[in-house]
Parts: sequence; C-alpha cells; structure tokens
Amino acid sequence: ESVTVFSVEDLVMSCEATGNPPPMLVSKHTHTSTQTEKHCLCKSENVMLVMEEPSLWVSNTMDTLKQYQGKYVCYASNELGTAVSNEAILKTDVPPTQQKERKVHMKSEQGNSIVLKCNPPQSSMKPIIHWMDRGLHHIELSQRVVSGKDGNLYFAHLTAEDSKDDYTCNVQYLATRTILAKEPITLTVTPSNSVVRNKRPQMMRPTGSHSTYHALKGQTLELECIVQGLPTPDVSWLRKDGELSESRTVKDMFDRRLLFSNISETDGGEYQCRANNSQGKVTHTYTVIVEAAPYWTKEPVSQLYAPGETVKLDCQADGIPPPMISWTINGIPISGHRRTLTASGSLILNDVTFGDTAIYQCRASNKHGTILTNTNVYVIELPPQILTEDGNTYTFTEGQKALLECETFGSPKPKVIWESGTTSSLLADPRVNPLTNGGLEIYNVTHSDEGFYTCAVQNTNLSVSAELEVLNRTVIVSPPQALKVQPGTTAIFTCLAIVDPKLGSPLIQWRKDDRPDPPGLLQITDPKHREVTLSWTPGDDHNSPVLEYVVEFEDQDLKEIGWEELTRVSENKVHARLSLWPYMSYRFRVIAINEVGKSDSSKPSEIHNTLAEAPDRNPEDVRSESTNPNTLVIAWQVQLGPDFKYKVMWRKVVGSGPNWHIDYTTAPPFTVSDVGNFSAFEIKVQAVNEKGEGPEPDPVIGYSGEDSPLEPPVDVGVELINSSTIKVTWAAVDRESVRGHLLGYKIYLVRLGSRAHHQGRRATEPESPVVLETGANEEKKVISSLTPYSHYTLVMTVFNSKGEGPASEMLSFKTDEGVPGPPMSLMLDSPSETEMTLHWTPPDQPNGVLIGYLLQYQQSEHHLHGVLILPVVTIDDSAVTHLTLRSLDRHSHYRFYLRGRTAAGDGEPIMQDGATVLDGGKSRFTTLPHITNDTYRTTKVNSSQSFYQLQGLAPGSHYRLRFTYSNTTFWETDIETEGTVTEVQPSFATQGWFIGVVSAIVLLLLILLILCFIKRSKGGKYSVKDKEEGPMDSEARPMKDETFGEYSDLEEKRTASLPSLGEESKLCSEDNLDYNGSSAVTTELNMDESLVSQFSRPSEGPETLHGLPDNSPLNPNNAPPANNGMPNSVTILD
Repeated sequence: ESVTVFSVEDLVMSCEATGNPPPMLVSKHTHTSTQTEKHCLCKSENVMLVMEEPSLWVSNTMDTLKQYQGKYVCYASNELGTAVSNEAILKTDVPPTQQKERKVHMKSEQGNSIVLKCNPPQSSMKPIIHWMDRGLHHIELSQRVVSGKDGNLYFAHLTAEDSKDDYTCNVQYLATRTILAKEPITLTVTPSNSVVRNKRPQMMRPTGSHSTYHALKGQTLELECIVQGLPTPDVSWLRKDGELSESRTVKDMFDRRLLFSNISETDGGEYQCRANNSQGKVTHTYTVIVEAAPYWTKEPVSQLYAPGETVKLDCQADGIPPPMISWTINGIPISGHRRTLTASGSLILNDVTFGDTAIYQCRASNKHGTILTNTNVYVIELPPQILTEDGNTYTFTEGQKALLECETFGSPKPKVIWESGTTSSLLADPRVNPLTNGGLEIYNVTHSDEGFYTCAVQNTNLSVSAELEVLNRTVIVSPPQALKVQPGTTAIFTCLAIVDPKLGSPLIQWRKDDRPDPPGLLQITDPKHREVTLSWTPGDDHNSPVLEYVVEFEDQDLKEIGWEELTRVSENKVHARLSLWPYMSYRFRVIAINEVGKSDSSKPSEIHNTLAEAPDRNPEDVRSESTNPNTLVIAWQVQLGPDFKYKVMWRKVVGSGPNWHIDYTTAPPFTVSDVGNFSAFEIKVQAVNEKGEGPEPDPVIGYSGEDSPLEPPVDVGVELINSSTIKVTWAAVDRESVRGHLLGYKIYLVRLGSRAHHQGRRATEPESPVVLETGANEEKKVISSLTPYSHYTLVMTVFNSKGEGPASEMLSFKTDEGVPGPPMSLMLDSPSETEMTLHWTPPDQPNGVLIGYLLQYQQSEHHLHGVLILPVVTIDDSAVTHLTLRSLDRHSHYRFYLRGRTAAGDGEPIMQDGATVLDGGKSRFTTLPHITNDTYRTTKVNSSQSFYQLQGLAPGSHYRLRFTYSNTTFWETDIETEGTVTEVQPSFATQGWFIGVVSAIVLLLLILLILCFIKRSKGGKYSVKDKEEGPMDSEARPMKDETFGEYSDLEEKRTASLPSLGEESKLCSEDNLDYNGSSAVTTELNMDESLVSQFSRPSEGPETLHGLPDNSPLNPNNAPPANNGMPNSVTILD
C-alpha cells in the first residue's frame, strides 16, 4: 500500500507472499523525479519482506530520504514463476510546525460579512480545524457563523456580540498527533452610523455561479455553499437533473455542506445550492463528474493444463475512463507468436508446453491508477481420476431438474461420457445437458428416466455408476369447491391429495385470500435487433385467477437504480415481446397479480446484452444557464451510453449568418466566452458515440449572461392623491440598456420624519426604506398607507436577474395634513354625584397641527337604544388636557368620545365609560374587627368618590378590609390601627373609693342630660352658626383632611362666649350624643368597574393603615375636599 513518512523511524514497507517452495522476495524502486529504477534484495524471513532496518540502505536524514520517494513493486519468485505486487507509492513529508505570525486585528461594521482566515501549514495530511477562544471554548457555530472546508471562519453578517480579541484557529493533524494553535485574531464590530440595512444573499464560498467537481468512485465528496446576507439566508439543495437522494447524501454544517459518501457513477450530474432571505436569493450550480479507477469485472482463473492445449485467460476490467489491459509473464512483457491478446483483453496461449508454466499478470490502467492480478498456468501431465463416489442414488420428483455428478481431475482435463441402461442415445434427448464440470442435467424428469447411469472417462477404463429415482408428483385430486351457506351454519371444504408412498404423509396447509405464486422457468428466445421474447411458466394462482403479469428489468451496469417496470401482459399470456435499448446489460423478472395482490418476484432471468449503436435520441432539456456577463453557458440532461460525446452547436439569432459554431465535450455544461451581454443564440446539442451521431436536433433559443442595467428610470414624478396616498409615474426604460430580462422596477421610499419638527418636536432618525416592486410593463404605481404630514424621499431603479441598475434622481415630497389618531389616554374622575372631570393626553399620531378637541357623550341607555351622539364641547386650544362636565344625572352611566382635530378634520375617537350612580351595581368594602371575629359590617359607597374614611375603629386593633362588587371580592387586605388599649387592673376597679367617684359622675351626667332635654323642648335663641349646623347630623358633615384611622374631631370651634346652661351650647347638641365617641366604623363602598380595575390584584398580607399604596382609594393623601355636601363618612353605633 502507499505510505507517507515524516521521519526515518516511520519507514516500514512490508510484502508478504506464500508458495511451495517458499518464494524469494525482491523490491524494485522507481524514483519519482528521475524515473530511474533500482533493485534491492531486502531482508527476507521465509515469506515476509520488511524494510525494518532503513539505516542499512537509507541515510538517517529527511533530506536524503527524499531520494527514496517513488513507486515500489515487490516480486515473489520460486521455480513455478514470479508473482508481482501492485505498486506502492512512498512519499515523504515534513511534520507541520508552528510558524511565527503577526497578530491580526480586523474591524468591520455591524451587518457586514467577514472571513477570519486560518491559513493552516501546508501538509500532505488533511487538517482538522477547531475555532476556539483562549479559554479553549469552541466558538459557537450556527447558520450565521460557519467553518469552511478551507479552515476559515465565515460570518454571514456581524453583530455586536461578535467582538472578541481571541478568535484562535487550532489545527490538528492526526497522523503526527500534532495540534498547532495559530495567533489569536482580534475582531472589532463597530456600530453602524445608520440603520443596519438588510442585504440579499451572496456567495462567499465558492464564488461565482458555477463550479465543477471531479470525484473517484468510492470516495467521499463534499459540496460547500457558504453565503452572506442579512437576515441570515436559509440554504437548500436540489439535484437539477433528477431527484436528490436522501439515502446517498447527508447535509452538514447547518445545511452549508452536501456530503456524498462512497460516491458512485449515478451520483454524477448537476446540483444546485439555493440561499434565500427576505431580500432575495442566490444560486450556485455544481457539476459533479464521477470517474473510477480500474476495477475487475472478470479475473482469470489459475488452472492446470496439459501440453498441447489452447489456454484462454479472460481478463476484463472497467473504470472511467475505460482502462487499458496489458499482460506480463513473470513480470516481463509477453512476446511470441503463440501468445495472442484479443480486443476484449483476453490472452490466448496456443499449443502450450511445459515451458509455458509461469505466473501471468493482467494489468488494467487508466489515469486514476493501476490494478494487477496474478494467474498461475501450470502445464503438467497427470493421470485422470474420478473424484465422485461410485453408486450414488439421486432422488427427484416428477417435473424437477435432476443433476447427476461426476467430478474428475487430471491433466489434460479428462473428458467424460454418460450412458444409460434404458436409453441407447442419451444425448439425443433435448432435456439432457452434459456440463463442463462432468455433471449431467435432465430437465423435467419423468418415471421413464429412472434407472442406472454410468460416467466413464474417455480412453480409460475409469467409470462410476449412479441411480436415478423418480417419485410421483403430489397431486390434489379433490380441491375445495366454492360454497354458498347461510350465516351461522357450518361450511366444510375438502382437500384430497395423492402422494408418493416414499414421501410419507403430506402436510396440508390451508390459506385464505392467498397471493399467486411467482412465475418460474424464465427463458429468453428469438433475439433480434433490440428485441427479445421472454416466456415463463405460471405459478399456482390459489383459486384466484391471475389478472396480469408485470415484466421488470435491471441494468447490470446500473444496479444502484434497481428494478424498473418494462411492460405489462394480460392474464392469458405467458410470454412478452420486449423492445430494448442499445448497449445495456439486461436481466428480467416477472410478477403475477390477482385480486388478492402481487406475487413475489420470479427468479431473475439470464443476462442479455444489447450491442452498442449510434444514438437514437439526443439530450433533453437543452437550455442556457448563463449567469455571468459576456458568456454563454449551454446545459442539458446527461445521456448515458458507450463512449458518449456531445456535439454542441451555437450561432447568434441575428447577424451571424447561416454557419454554426461547433465543438465537442463529454459532459455538460459547455461555456462560450466573449459573446456579448444578453444576446440571443440558437443552440443545439447532438449525442455522438463511436457508432455515429444521433438524429438532427431542433434548435432552441438561449441568451448569454445578463449584466446589471445601465440606466435608471427617467421622468419619475409624484402626484399627491390625498394625505396618505401618492401616484408614482415614470417613462419606460430603453430595453437595450437593461442588458437582460427586464423583471421590473423598484421604488425606494424613505420617511425622513414629521413636518412638525420645526414646531418644537424632536427630530427622529429616518425610517428604514420601504421597497416596492412593479411589473416590467408598468409605468405607474399607486402607493397608499403613507403617514400624513411627513417628509419623504423617493428613488427608483431598474432590475433584472443580475441585479439593479443605478438609482434615479432623488425626489422629495411632503404629504398633506390628515385627521389625527385617537388621544393616547382618557381618564375620568367624579368629584361629586353630578360632575365628571375628564383628563387626557394628546394623540401619538397628530398627522398634522393639532388645533383642539371635540368631546361627545351620551347616557349609556341611550347608546343601547341607538340615540345619536350629540357634540358637547369644541375645544379650540390644543394645550387643554382636562375638562369638567357639570349637571350630570347622578343615577346614569355615561359614554364619552374624545377626538383630536386638525385642519383636515376630526380624528378617530377614544371612548371611555363612566358613572355617577349611587345604586345599581353594588360595590362595597367591609371591615372585620379584631381579626378573630368573622362578622363583617358593610356599607354602600358612591363609586365616583376617590377616597373614603373609616371611623369608629378601636385603637391598637387588627381589621380585615374587603372590597366587593356584584358579590365579587376584588381586593382584600389586613390593617392595624395606631394607639394602645389600656388594660384594666382588677384590683383597682374593686376599690370602694373608685366606685363612689364613678357613681357621682354618672349622677351628674344624668341630671345634665335631663336639663338639656327640657331646654330643647322649650326652644330658645340660637346663633346663626348653630342654626346652619343644627340640622346636620354627623354623617352629613364634611370630613377634614386627616389621616385615615385617627379619631375625627367633629366639633366646630367654640364661640368666644363661654357656654352656660342658659345658652344654646354645643354641650347639648346632638353631635355630642355619640355614645362611642369617635369609634365609628365605616364600611361598604359603591364603586363602578373603573375603580374595581384598580384593585384587581391580590393583597400582599397584613399591613398598617399607613402602609396603603399611594394610588389606593383608601389613602387620604389622595382625597380631595368634600364637595356639595356629599357624605364622605358614616358613623356606625355599636
């Protein structure tokens, strides 16, 4: 075998041979550069030649070792001849070493593509590449970041995260167990100064649009497709001249590679890689040409021969290109008139003698290599022998093929004669066939063939006898019959058979709905020009008649394709006339079909070869695949055949005259250069082989490669239709300037910003361009959905399949004002039961200069009955952001609509529902005193209020606060009041003096209360202030701005005069008849859905009253003063 050595110690070349007597081994060396030969009788131990002491014949340095590079052949000789080995190639190489490198700094903008190069050291070994950082972590590969077969790291586009200072290429060589770390690369990704624009895919590796790959049968081939683009393109593969085999190919490296392992001739053809993203696509075509080193199809057989015999050594090999066959004798080229080499490669030795005993070498060579096989020819005289035992008995059944054996040995090869005691002329029977190995075949045996047979060696008294016994065929004499029975009854089928007694009892098997048995005894007869007749014997149909037969074929040169259907035959025929193709090696098989299904395939027929002929058809799908400017690429579907070539013809459609340009090639595509851009050609491809040319092909029209358009669109204009729609017009471009198929026009539209920037709005970056494509014949385009009151720029280009031409002159235009979008928010606040305050924020999209607002509203019940909305307020100041409505119905729900206004009109409204109701849906909050008592107290509260004050709570106590609406609790929390509860000491309360003091105080209070009631019953004079406040109870008083949870001072400031029993005093007012002082408990709230939504989150656990959230409706810091005498507190007496 061939070896590569990297040091003197690695040099070990072995050659083994066996023989009797043991052979002597000799090595012949042919130097690579000088082509000189040296013979070396090396160390031989019995049958092994090992160059295991190179110091004996090789200098101990790599420089002098190079002189031993070349081809080596081993010869093994004894007295019967010399055997020759295949050539072994010795190569020398220097182990790769670390090279001193400069540190590489690379810099690029975000969105660009880039390649980090590895540049592994040159070596005969294939390196394995690992990209890592200094922490020995692998660089993460993806569709965007891939490693190429060349070792480079490819980025389809850069992102900010790609900035690193330690991209390190590690190169591994398995044969020398070496890993080399290259100098780290620093990559800096800078942010783009503008918006990163998307980019259409482009090829990074390989470049261009077409490449050709050559591979040898059995090798591994990788096609690579690395592309750049933003967003990262998706890659797909297809076979242009057939279906891509999923079983024979594997996709790797995120579909960037297509791998063929153990490639064969059927894999040759055209493949295409397609890369797509939102901006477009790019394709690359790969032509795969599979050739083959020589391989044997038939090897000569070593054999004994007698003097005077004619010896034919058959040697056939195949390969692409077809190999040349040559012969040597004991390693020396043949000579002599008795030795003839045929065109098929066979060697014929006429009238051999003992001197022709030798080892003959058949060698097959093409440009990809050489193979060699050794064949022993031993000319000797040996007496004949019969190796088969005498008296054998052979048993067969009627109809079978009988085989009687008679194996002989001798030189010359013995000739045998078969005789039968029952037949005088055995060979006259067409059913009898003597075999070359001495055996005898009898087809379709019958009882008349029974008896004894004798095999005798001609011209000797050597013979053996054999007995043939024929048994009766098993026959079903009473097969099952069709039955019709009632459901539920018993059906009985009978099956009676006659069996030869020597076979014993038969095994009867029942089968239901059985498929037919396969046909048998396939025979090929009546061969004519590309036609044969195939006949067969039907198999058992199992009581289900055969409907038709399917004839299939297999090409022995293309077994990878498998069996294909050739024709179908009706059920009453057992033969078919088959039309065949030239230069093919056929085998046939037949399948029977009945109502149940298909039979198994029959055994294949013998091989039938058709002769080579001139092509009877030309390649299909002739076309132009020109992509590069100034070139014409002619492609077609590959057509297989012996020594196939293609005659390619082309001429310009206009101006080239009647003459055709002609050239020949062995595979598509065919490229013609310097033909101009996008010129029309007539093209023809004709199949040609050594037998002649195919029929005259019809021409097709194809075009040379396109180039980018030269000129931009002209007379580009913009017409404003309304504030968001324009019409773009242009003049048709000159088709000559397109230099390709005009695919259409592209309009690039960029919004620079709002026209309101000069009014104080902050300028924004230009938006990403909007790209619109038109048809090739269009000259106008209506574009809608533009933003009103904006600055725009517009340019146009012409595009073909090669790309876009230059841009037209930039046009700037402004869209008119439009109606504004809805205000961004609308919030409602009800300070009283008849008022509603609206707060809003301006529209996010004013679409012009905002001049004010339009407010509309209606009662919700009117909305449900279809009553129209009436305008209420027109606000002419765009700076106004709130409004208070008064005199509303306190029992109604309202729906409000607010619109912005520009000079173009009223915009879209924002809608909000609100209410001032005191009843209807019940919203409430409840308190549970002392946390252990499960009795809740409730009260209803106006939902328009923004706060509520709880009174009458016990200091230093725990409470649970719960909000409900429509029997649904939507917020709940625990609270704790401030202060302490003084513990009553039992010993103090039982003191006598304390009981006496308390009793006196109670008596004085009782007398005072009696006097007050008497005074009130008699009337009296009241101050104006007392008269105003007298009718108001504690529930109707406005609540002071005090902290929630503290005691409320419900008494007004006293007048300057001192109170007396004769004056109207606060002491006797009802306000002081509060038995529990300030320990009032407030409860249930009435709230609408808008307030409910503010509390629809779970409580975060017990907290003090001062820990309520700032936006809580219970936080008194958010409470406005009471208005219009609305009850903001309620006192509950225990």
